[in-house]
Amino acid sequence: MTTSVTEIETYGVERIPDEDRTARPIDLFRLAFGGANTFATCVLGAFPILFGLSFWQGLTATVLGLVAGALLLAPMALFGPANGTNNAVSSSAHLGVHGRVVGSFLSLLTAIAFFSISVWSSGDALVGGAHRLVDVPETDVTYGIAYAIFGGLVLVVCIYGFRFMLLVNKIAVMAASALFVLGAFAFAGDFDPGYAGAFASTADPLFWPSFIGAALIVLSNPVSFGAFLGDWSRYIPANTPRRRVMGAAFLAQIATLLPFVFGLATASIIATKAAKYVDPAAPNYVGGLLAISPGWYFLPLCLIALIGGLSTGTTSLYGTGLDFASVFPRFNRVQATFFIGVLSIGFIFLGRFALNLTQSISTFATLIITCTAPWMVVMALGYVTRRGWYDAEALQVFNRRQRGGRYWFAHGWNWRGMGTWIVSAVVALLFTNLPGQFVGPLGNLANGADISLPVGLGLAVVLYLAALALFPEPRAVYGPAGPRFVGASDAEITPITGGPEEKTAEPAAA
Repeated sequence: MTTSVTEIETYGVERIPDEDRTARPIDLFRLAFGGANTFATCVLGAFPILFGLSFWQGLTATVLGLVAGALLLAPMALFGPANGTNNAVSSSAHLGVHGRVVGSFLSLLTAIAFFSISVWSSGDALVGGAHRLVDVPETDVTYGIAYAIFGGLVLVVCIYGFRFMLLVNKIAVMAASALFVLGAFAFAGDFDPGYAGAFASTADPLFWPSFIGAALIVLSNPVSFGAFLGDWSRYIPANTPRRRVMGAAFLAQIATLLPFVFGLATASIIATKAAKYVDPAAPNYVGGLLAISPGWYFLPLCLIALIGGLSTGTTSLYGTGLDFASVFPRFNRVQATFFIGVLSIGFIFLGRFALNLTQSISTFATLIITCTAPWMVVMALGYVTRRGWYDAEALQVFNRRQRGGRYWFAHGWNWRGMGTWIVSAVVALLFTNLPGQFVGPLGNLANGADISLPVGLGLAVVLYLAALALFPEPRAVYGPAGPRFVGASDAEITPITGGPEEKTAEPAAA
């Protein structure tokens, strides 16, 4: 059955029927790339310059962070095709029927944070460009109108659902990419690849903390997609080669070198021609970009703001509504999307005009990502040890208000995965170092460098593998081929009971 782009999507987190799973890996590429091919990514690309790195040092940190983040993210695309549902529901297999709410709330918080960043940055650019073009006043009213337009458009697209969102992102990917390339001509005369930065040499005691911090900020962008990558890949058929699905997710992030390098290069120009905008105490990349742009590029900048805000907003808010529906199954996808959409738009106005949260929200997003990375490790290692085999019926136990099944473990909690995530996330937060915003008790142990992400990732690998070795999971969770690299116990599986139909569900491999 083919669904029209103008038909409202009715599917929530239940398994997508095989006949409706007609998306291709290229569609996953478009959605993941489109969601990051925006001003918000350009802002992240400016951070190496804000940290004092030279252009080439910043480019090296960007490439390293992006490749590492893309490699970490790629396996998260496999759960959607395997199970026909989103990653939060799939996490039931590794954190338990009840433990899967961790993934839902991580996705919920991440999406709201990045939706807010996208609307704020794009709205600011649109109003600033309009002011320079036609002298539109830069007041709270005009900013409010810009935010309302973005929020309203995004909400409409997300209510229509996956097919309409895919159409929007097909257009957005091509249009935004063309406008960024056009920017190369706009700034070519001012760009100096020899921009030296603030460090005389790498022997400066602040260089490596700055270099590592810049790389980790870039790495955080791919990681931010981890919790809801399955929202889009669930429409890909289960028999699609895994390498193609992972390749689409990986290449989508590598392609974001375009907005990252745009942000890096223009930030180096801003640092030279309008240094006040890159003051670490109060950076204003969007304002600096408008200050150095030639007049003819103001309109393309406004278009990037509009297209980028719409693209990132839809990919974020769609996943938010879907996950809210998965935690509270009484809401269908449309109702949940509308509720969360209105709540998010209200949060944007409150944060921008009442509480001045625009700076703190980036810190909030960083802390969420620090907690998300260990969860991704549990999921990826779990996928490997399970050989990619899952019981599609047992994954839906929570949504159907049932009990039991392969993933019931201890009253719905799998403390192997849950314990790994809790300990790794808490320790990672202790190592967080975001000067002026949040510094954990152990944040200064690495000479000022923020090593929270690598600490969380490394600890999660060790703890989860140790937990699986010391406390083997029931053999039945591994399917007919048995476990890979770890042992298994002979513990019995509780039959699925309860829900709308009182019956024991038969296992079904996705």
